[in-house]
Amino acid sequence: MPKKETIQPAWYEDVTPEGSYRALFKWGDPAGIKHPNSGLVKLLVDQLGLAPEELTQPGQFCLDEVAESAPNQLEPADMALLEQTCGRENIATDTYTRVARSYGHGMIDAIRLRKKIVENLPDVVVAPRTEAEIEVIVRYANEHRLPIYVYGGGSSVTRGMEATRGGITLDLSRHMNRLVELNEINHTVTVEAGMSGPQLEDLLQHAVEKLGAKRPYTCGHFPQSFEYSSVGGWIVTRGAGQNSTYYGKIEDMVLSQRYITPRGIFQTCPQPRAATGPDFDQVMMGGEGSFGILTQATLRICHWQPENRVRFSYMFKSWEDAQAASREVMQGEFGFPSVFRISDPEETDVMMKLYHIEDTLADTLLKAMGFQPMQKCLMLGFTDGERQFCRNLDRKMRRIFRRYGAFELSFAGVTKTWEKDRFRDPYMREDLQDYGVLIDTLECGVTWSQMPTVHAQARAFVKSRPGTVCMTHISHCYPQGANLYFIFIARMETLREYLDLQYGILETITKAGASISHHHGVGKQTAPWLEEQIGKEQMDVIRLLKGHFDPNNIMNPGGTLGLDMSPAQAERRWSKDLED
Repeated sequence: MPKKETIQPAWYEDVTPEGSYRALFKWGDPAGIKHPNSGLVKLLVDQLGLAPEELTQPGQFCLDEVAESAPNQLEPADMALLEQTCGRENIATDTYTRVARSYGHGMIDAIRLRKKIVENLPDVVVAPRTEAEIEVIVRYANEHRLPIYVYGGGSSVTRGMEATRGGITLDLSRHMNRLVELNEINHTVTVEAGMSGPQLEDLLQHAVEKLGAKRPYTCGHFPQSFEYSSVGGWIVTRGAGQNSTYYGKIEDMVLSQRYITPRGIFQTCPQPRAATGPDFDQVMMGGEGSFGILTQATLRICHWQPENRVRFSYMFKSWEDAQAASREVMQGEFGFPSVFRISDPEETDVMMKLYHIEDTLADTLLKAMGFQPMQKCLMLGFTDGERQFCRNLDRKMRRIFRRYGAFELSFAGVTKTWEKDRFRDPYMREDLQDYGVLIDTLECGVTWSQMPTVHAQARAFVKSRPGTVCMTHISHCYPQGANLYFIFIARMETLREYLDLQYGILETITKAGASISHHHGVGKQTAPWLEEQIGKEQMDVIRLLKGHFDPNNIMNPGGTLGLDMSPAQAERRWSKDLED
């Protein structure tokens, strides 16, 4: 049989031009690229119906320059105060910078930018140098009723920082990114909120050389957005890293926080535990800038010892077996792996394409052993911690997985391949969008007993849309449950198509009883579902906190956390001009 000709799509290969629309929706490094491989291209043709000739023609690259189209509405006195406080060099009013500091990296952001929809911008972007400067700005803004938004790393996928009311955006990434203290006695690090993930881990992992420490450390927080997210962003959204099964979510790492609010400075206590009323660290985390501006935080640190890491990967015959085995690990009381990912059958089939396992001898062997397409499930992960702990954990897990008939794939290097590229997958989004293919995610938290129902109902809704791929994985596990992370891929031409799918998934997740977010936060996008999710009594407490800290509603207004939503937001729709 003649070999099938390989399709060579006309992907965009050049460095993204500065000041272009593509630069705004591009992920990360302007020169960064990770093209879909031939396995994913085959999926685009076979399942999404793209004709090979479509892919071999240049896509919609959106290289046009962003025009100066949004006037600054602030008064001269407002601008004078900002310049006097922070210095003219730390003030920006050009349209491009204002868009870049208001739009995040969600699919709604990317779709609007590809359609050249520029809206909801701050009037000015300010890069404060110190807490004292932020105090001056907050005090002035509160007196003059000027909205304030905060930019950390820009990786929000929930419209978390979108300046729907204009005003001022504070960019903490430029100056407010310093180390305050490394305390080896307490095993803590205190940093300013604008510090990025790579900055933090570089300091900790090289603490011996850079800080004169006794040994290297880590926070263990590695979200997929790690390279382009900030410590403050992790905290205010209650984020989770891919190693959270061992290290915990960010709320497990934070010991204390410092906020500047319209009422003044709010500082939580630094002790690891206390019985002095409600835990205000937990109250403030997840506030998404609605109560005040997080300026610094103290985090727990752990020993950095990657030499002890044990990588593993297994194939299970069914989704039910994979769930049961992972639950048994989490409830076994012998420790937790660091990364622990279980793909459902559809995601497993896609990964077989991505890793070029499909139609190979290994694939034939798996089928002969009873591992069938759209039934089998891939598990991968690794351990972190002390050497004997890692080895014992690996032995315990192997025994459990063998009892469930899992086939070990560790020899194939699947986990190493995933680990090497785990922060680069977002680069594929712009390639796919160039050809009208959208890839996006929604995630939720479930108990183990809820998981089958939530998974089945969410998949059924997504698959009710013809020609839509719906992949799901578990990537954050607990003894009592886990998350479900849905990835959908589809051809779409309008924002309305996308919103119908996304809003429908949120409705389905809510009705199935899962949490509407496990680690992405709420923002202005998921906000309309929050009160239904948590109940009026809890929502009333959020309103009281908002009224206490921010009585004039200047902190991230416009629907964040379901507060002060527009009629369109409250009715779970968008304004008419964006629906067409």
